[in-house]
Amino acid sequence: MGNQLKKQLLPRHVQMMALGGAIGTGIFQGSSETISAAGPGVVIAYLAAGGLLFIVMSALAEMGMAIPGVDLRGFIHRAFGYRTSFVVGWLYFFLWIIVMALEIVAAGTFLHYWFSNVPVWALSLFSALFVIFINLFSVRLYGEIEFWLTGIKVVTLVVFILLSAALILGLIPVADPPSASNLTAHGGFIPLGWMGVISSLLIVIFSYGGTELVGLSITEMKDADHTLPKVMQGVIYRICLFYALPILLITMLVPWDQVGSQASPFVQVLSAVGLKGVAHVMNFIMLTAVISAANSGMYATSRMIYSLARGGEAPALFTRTSQTGVPVFGLMISGVGLLLGAFAAFIAKDSVFQYLMGIPGLTVLLIWILICLAQLKLRPTYDGQLKYRVAFFPYLTGLTVLILLVIFGFILADPKNLINNAVYLSVVAVLTLASLFIRPKTASQTVRS
Repeated sequence: MGNQLKKQLLPRHVQMMALGGAIGTGIFQGSSETISAAGPGVVIAYLAAGGLLFIVMSALAEMGMAIPGVDLRGFIHRAFGYRTSFVVGWLYFFLWIIVMALEIVAAGTFLHYWFSNVPVWALSLFSALFVIFINLFSVRLYGEIEFWLTGIKVVTLVVFILLSAALILGLIPVADPPSASNLTAHGGFIPLGWMGVISSLLIVIFSYGGTELVGLSITEMKDADHTLPKVMQGVIYRICLFYALPILLITMLVPWDQVGSQASPFVQVLSAVGLKGVAHVMNFIMLTAVISAANSGMYATSRMIYSLARGGEAPALFTRTSQTGVPVFGLMISGVGLLLGAFAAFIAKDSVFQYLMGIPGLTVLLIWILICLAQLKLRPTYDGQLKYRVAFFPYLTGLTVLILLVIFGFILADPKNLINNAVYLSVVAVLTLASLFIRPKTASQTVRS
């Protein structure tokens, strides 16, 4: 065994990993939640969140180019010290454990549609073992599998966009043709006012969560020094396209105030063009989406705990890697966490487990804020000429931090989130207390981590 990761991820792998983390079941199944919060004007929220994401990812790319060989946790460590990176690193680990658990339970449910004689828990267990198995081999194989899993979701969205456009333009005859007038015919483009758009922005940012996963893959990316900015920008453009455009088309196809009362817009479009077996097609797409998200989560947790161990913020055992460069002990503890989390989600999804759901959303926001703050603090310390930089420094990055902090404050002040926020702040407090007992590495060791 060794203790080094291997640079085997190609740019196309990393792009699809980030897309796979962000494009999940929400766009296929949960689009009604954001639309009902703001009406057609929710598209503004998706574009605004895309603008924030652009700055966050650009800041990450700048640091990755200026400080090669350092990952997301390493940037935060350099900027704010080991206590902050310890708290954020473990929060990120728990974030993905919770997300993976929910995705695996969902995978068992989707499989049960075809294998109704097999209990859901057994199908969920099979799905979890499958995800762990994929990650046991080289990172190149993981990247390849995630590339094709995400490719299925991307193709689905492209087909949806083309078919929706054909329906709206009248190229496909249907009994009750949709119309672009749906955008304004039911209370206007922003029927619930700008507060509706702002409230939907909170949900949209959570939807974009997962793109920061690129920050963990930097140390395993081939030629990161040359390809990182292009990869980051490609991810941002594709995420905005594959979220904003389908949502806009959905609000043309179905009056916004009826989206939640009818079948999934994707099912409606596929049914309208006469596709047979729509239920089977959508079940396959949803299964692919949850397996892809769980696969990304397993990668994220195993690499984050490896990074924590390299920085002296987790047991050194987790730095051990296989001959193919996989952090096997980090993968094992992630697998145990997944199985325990899936068990908790299966038996207590509507009680205890739901109180943990504040952790993913708030942690995504916190990490986005810290990425921007780290770039603000580290920019003056870079050695040599910058190959890539965030424009209008420090004003653009500072404005992004300010907006994200306001959104963070909105969430904490919302009485509906009282219990979730209390649980989240309690976890942060426990991790902060634990960080007081961590022995940081020496300066030379920290530079390498």
